[in-house]
Amino acid sequence: MIWQKKDFFIKIFCSIPNVATGILLTTDNSAFVVDPGDGILRDLTKEIGPKEIKNISDVFISHGHHDHVGGVWSFLTYLSVMRKKTPLNIYFPKGCAEILSIYKAFISVYGHEVSYKINMIPIDDTKAFTRKSVKVKPFKVNHREVAPDGSSELVPSLGFKFTYEGKSICYGGDTAYCDSLVQMSKGSDLAIIEAGARDDKKSDLHMTMDQASEIGETAKEYFLVHVPEN
Repeated sequence: MIWQKKDFFIKIFCSIPNVATGILLTTDNSAFVVDPGDGILRDLTKEIGPKEIKNISDVFISHGHHDHVGGVWSFLTYLSVMRKKTPLNIYFPKGCAEILSIYKAFISVYGHEVSYKINMIPIDDTKAFTRKSVKVKPFKVNHREVAPDGSSELVPSLGFKFTYEGKSICYGGDTAYCDSLVQMSKGSDLAIIEAGARDDKKSDLHMTMDQASEIGETAKEYFLVHVPEN
């Protein structure tokens, strides 16, 4: 999926449940990656090329499941191989053990030769901030996973709303139906909403197609992601 308003651009390379997610968001002077799942390096190389990959300044992680962070290691390694010099900021929900584990393992192996600074920035509130003229508003969502005893437990998870020159993109990540996503999607120029439930029964893990569409229709445009293939 590609969406663009003037120089505010987003491309969803992939959003397949349990396989991979990968999103590129750019303006005329910024390049961000959202949820770098497996294959993100291949997709970025094809889309923008090595020179522009080095200019990526910020990575936004919605949560730590493998299909959303599976490409982090190769992405970090490539930036060092290509001798990136400018810092890379990685924003993630506080308590996300997966991304911290990847970072610590990466530094333990390559820390002596990494060419750029990596800033790990945990988010525990919903305070907005600005990066490269893009306003970023994180918001908490309701994503759960099945525990060994069959119950569900909350996963540290975020959505992000990006606003640039009066246009806004709301990305909900993975979540069940929740008020914060309803609020953030409403009036957005683009809402990217997950519809990961495998049937029409309401779930505390993912949204049904009907639930996701209901939220999406409050935005000017919307696109459903994380839709099961069968």
